[in-house]
Amino acid sequence: MSENGGLTRPEIEEFWDTWLATNREAERTGDWRVLADCYAEDASYGWMYSPDEHFMAVGRDQIRDWAIGIEMDGLDGWHYDYQVTVIDERKSMIVGFWKQRSGITNDETGGEYEILGIGGSWFGVERQTAGADAGQIKIAWQRDWFDMPSTIHTFMEIINSGKAPETLRKRMKVAGHGVPGHYHYNELTSTLWPPPVERGDYITQAPGAGAAAEGAQ
Repeated sequence: MSENGGLTRPEIEEFWDTWLATNREAERTGDWRVLADCYAEDASYGWMYSPDEHFMAVGRDQIRDWAIGIEMDGLDGWHYDYQVTVIDERKSMIVGFWKQRSGITNDETGGEYEILGIGGSWFGVERQTAGADAGQIKIAWQRDWFDMPSTIHTFMEIINSGKAPETLRKRMKVAGHGVPGHYHYNELTSTLWPPPVERGDYITQAPGAGAAAEGAQ
């Protein structure tokens, strides 16, 4: 169990520094599962592949096994460098924007193969109030976004260059509704938008007159 409020900015910043350091350790070892302890026991983590193929993991075990397990296996050498972070201590939210780079050299440019477009992660953090995590700050939910067409394009560039390791080739087969955590939209085990946002806890602008009129029909 957890509560939304009561976190100070220094507490959130300290948590974020730990998160960044743990990410670097995951990149170093190639095993992203070390991040699992940063999540609450009942956390949710999702993103969209296509309008009718979404990923969602609910609970720390699914996040460990699926989101930072199956989904990240095979991406050895890839790194996700946060370019800028925005922290809202009033809402206990963090938004981190990252670049997704492969660690594989593009002979034409001399740089790494990189997935273009803006990628990022949106986090809600909470202080846990019960259980073994009581008193600790954990991620209550995370939602990612990235440019899927650019991702496919970069993967194919690496394949065509002849530099793709077998692990990456296997990773590219991790797609479709048969993979754990891959759902049709209407089957999602948590909401596409983070639960408190979907509930309307942070509404900034109510639907316009056109939407209200349409709903009244």
